[in-house]
Parts: sequence; structure tokens; C-alpha cells
Amino acid sequence: MMSPEEPPPPGEEPPPPPRRHEPLPDERPKPLWEDSGAAQRVAALLASPAYREANSDTDFLNGAEARGPRLELDYLKAELLLRQHGVTDAIVVFGSTRIVEPATAQARLAQARALAAAHPGDAEAARRARVAGRIADKARFYEIAREFGRIVGAAGPLPGGRRLAIVTGGGPGVMEAANRGAFDAGAETVGLNISLPHEQYPNPYLTPELCFRFHYFAIRKLHFVLRARALVAFPGGYGTLDELFETLTLAQTRVLKPLPIVLVGEAYWRRVFDPDFLVEEGVIAPEDRALFWYAETARDIWEGILRWREKAGDPLF
Repeated sequence: MMSPEEPPPPGEEPPPPPRRHEPLPDERPKPLWEDSGAAQRVAALLASPAYREANSDTDFLNGAEARGPRLELDYLKAELLLRQHGVTDAIVVFGSTRIVEPATAQARLAQARALAAAHPGDAEAARRARVAGRIADKARFYEIAREFGRIVGAAGPLPGGRRLAIVTGGGPGVMEAANRGAFDAGAETVGLNISLPHEQYPNPYLTPELCFRFHYFAIRKLHFVLRARALVAFPGGYGTLDELFETLTLAQTRVLKPLPIVLVGEAYWRRVFDPDFLVEEGVIAPEDRALFWYAETARDIWEGILRWREKAGDPLF
């Protein structure tokens, strides 16, 4: 019998993976007796950034020249996971991170009013109490968003094996409410978070495998619209306005096929911007005013989306 140290006769057996019987020359460093300084120089070579494999060299990957591959990876990771989970269609929901559930809003209002009463001459304390009152008035939108998320989550699969999901920015407030409603219904729900200079946390109602954090706002925006069958905008600030007006522009220019765009809370949105004024000023066309409509309840939002898609010849169900 052949000993384990002896190589097999030629042609009788495949070579043993992964190690060879006889090491190759480059498996051993240059002997010290040949050059006493070789070991130190080889150690310097192994420690050099140039010797790192490109895919594990974070300094290289974070450099300006590697922005193209980073953009691709930012897109690809979420895309592959969404495909793996069969998420083909999305109802995208935006809204303020500051609109919290009613009980929390009332507790904060009571605290702010107590502080203002204790410091009657403090203008900032009085302002905070007024703002807390307005947030408490808008806390109903948290419940509307949650109910809407529940309706979408319970809607079931679409024809042809397609799957509909609530997609938000993954943060607190209105986004949390929409994800929470889908979570209540037992549905998978998606959050597209973004890397920011400060520490932040995704809301706890997202599906772990569908909770993403992007580096680039542009790639995040791309994923918002790629699967969107409707956009629902609740009262919000700069972030909500950013996504709303960008989507309106894409639909206006037909870069994006028009889709249902619903603004929840007409009184709020009428104060934020006046589309009729824009038409009268000639900076948008009358037909651009028809790119969106207002709604007040979760059921109105959902039924409006279904009617719009039916009339467009591209029904959800």
C-alpha cells in the first residue's frame, strides 16, 4: 500500500485537494540565510495597501475613483434581495418623521404646555408648546397611515404571482405607521433607509431581510420608483417634499409612467403649495395639476388608487 506521503502513480487518481504533496516554491518565504533582510522587506510588502485585494481594500473602495462601482453595489444589493423575496410592486408612503402616535403626541403636548406655564416669559417654550399642539392635531395621520398599511398588507398577492408591498423610507413617524400597519396584517414590509452623519435607527416594523441602508440618495430614490404602483404623501417636511416633487416631475415629463399620487390631508397641502397658482402663473400646464389628488382617510386612499389604475387600463387586481 502506498504511504500518505507518497504521490499516487500518474493517471490513477485525481490530485488531492486542496494541498499538494510537494509545496510550490512561492509557498515558502525567501530563506534568511540567502538574504538576512528579506523577511523584513516581505513583511512590508504584505502590509502595503497596494497588496490588498481590491474587494477588501476599504480605502480604495471609499475613494472618489471607485464611486462608480459603489453606486452599482448600492443598487445591486437591494435589488437582488427584493427579487429573492418576490417583491414586484410597491405602494410608496412618505410623511413626517415627527408625526407620532396620538398617545405620545398628547404626552409631549402636556409636557410642553407645563414647561411653558412654568416659564411664562420664555418665548421659545411658548413656541414649542404651539408646535406640540400642531403635532398633536396631526397625530391622526399616524393612525390613517397605519390603517392604510394594514389595508395594503391584507390585500394579498397580485395576479400572475406578483407581490405588493408597502415601501417607506424606513424611519419613524408616518413611515413607521405605514410599515406597522402592514406588519399588523402579517405582510412583509420594506424600508429604504439612508446613511446619515448622525446615528439613526430603522423603525421596528420592517421585515429584517427587507430593511436596507443606502449610501447614495440617488440610488435610494431609484428604488422608490422602480416598483412603485402609487405614491402616498402624508404631511411632511423637506424629505417628503423632495420625494413628492421629484416624482411629480418624473410623471410630468413622462420619464416615469404616470402613477397615482395621493396627498393626504388637503388642508395641510393647500398651505404647503398652491398648484392652481402655478397654473395661473403659467409655470405648469393645467394638465399637470391633474397628476395628483387629495384624500382624507385610509379607505379613500386605497379606493382612489384602485379606481385610477382601473381607468388607466393597468389594474392592480
